[in-house]
Amino acid sequence: MFETLEPAPADAILGLITEHANDPRPQKIDLGVGVFRTAEGETPVLDVVKIAEQRLVDTQRSKAYIGTAGDPSFNAAMQTMTFADAVDTDRLMTIQAPGGSGSLRVAASLILRARPDATVWVSDPTWANHIPLLGGAGLTLKPYPYYDTEKHVIRIDKMLETLRQVPAGDLVLLHACCHNPSGLDPSEDEWRAIADVIVERKLVPFIDMAYQGFAEGLNADAFAVRHMAGLVPEMIVTNSCSKNFGLYRDRVGTLSILSADATSRDTVYSQVNNVVRTIYSVPPDHGAVVVATILNDAELKAAWRVELATMRARLREMRVLLNDALEARAPQHDFSHLVRAVGMFCFLGVTADQVARLKKDYGVYMVDSSRINTAGITAHNVNYLADAIAAVL
Repeated sequence: MFETLEPAPADAILGLITEHANDPRPQKIDLGVGVFRTAEGETPVLDVVKIAEQRLVDTQRSKAYIGTAGDPSFNAAMQTMTFADAVDTDRLMTIQAPGGSGSLRVAASLILRARPDATVWVSDPTWANHIPLLGGAGLTLKPYPYYDTEKHVIRIDKMLETLRQVPAGDLVLLHACCHNPSGLDPSEDEWRAIADVIVERKLVPFIDMAYQGFAEGLNADAFAVRHMAGLVPEMIVTNSCSKNFGLYRDRVGTLSILSADATSRDTVYSQVNNVVRTIYSVPPDHGAVVVATILNDAELKAAWRVELATMRARLREMRVLLNDALEARAPQHDFSHLVRAVGMFCFLGVTADQVARLKKDYGVYMVDSSRINTAGITAHNVNYLADAIAAVL
């Protein structure tokens, strides 16, 4: 049977991880892998997570299966963090999923059950894994303009122009905040304009919120979700706790569906749980209980918000440091988009050949598109990085 298979192409990010690990140069820099890092280059377990985990170890009495929807207290806390009071909860349902990727995959199956010929419009560019996760599930994907690679701005007029031509009933995949890979988000006024077109064209917003709290703050980063929830009859929202809680390997996320009414909500809930049963049966419990413990304890939640703000501030500081260093070394080039972007990612704005030279000559690793993870920058390596970039320009 397996003799018919051919080797699958290597994942670009995973390949970079291996190359970087095997590079013996002491000044090598990894700007590819999508995890937060401290100034010391570590991806830590948050202090508040350690406290919650110890509490869980001390009190948990069973490892029996949980239901297909996951932990109810986790789901309720995440639903509140996502929507606040923007919509009647009788129209909402939220289930736990194995990370943001798991929630996207469940959403894809639900969409196909509801409308097999559905088309999902995705930003150009978008997170690379959106394509295989959604398209691989069987959904038809089409692009809408988003990022201008020369001017390093959002193509908001072209985006709106395209969405005005999208057939009624199609879905529009939107990044709630910290757009991956560009790092550029619409302003609140631009979000309102996008929402107006969605309402006018009777489109279904499908919002991926993988970085809540990494751009401006928990509430500001949920603006698009909450604004649209008050305007549309139906909406899909996927969440991840990988970044804002640092629970990458524990695979913690949610899928929320806004339905037209309570009856539709109950139908959707039954279908979603059936989908889960046919894919992975039940979600992993540990990380979700940790998050629930934090969000449902006022003291722990306050401590988490402080740690989250510290991570957010570090990302901003590294963007400023790199921009300042490049201004000094390559004043003829404009890298101000580094500072205008938010979150972990943005495009550096160099060619694939220059990316290859950075890796070969300087041990600086990033994907061919020049998307970088700014968490890989530190005060200790920023001058070396800026020197390398200036040298290949």
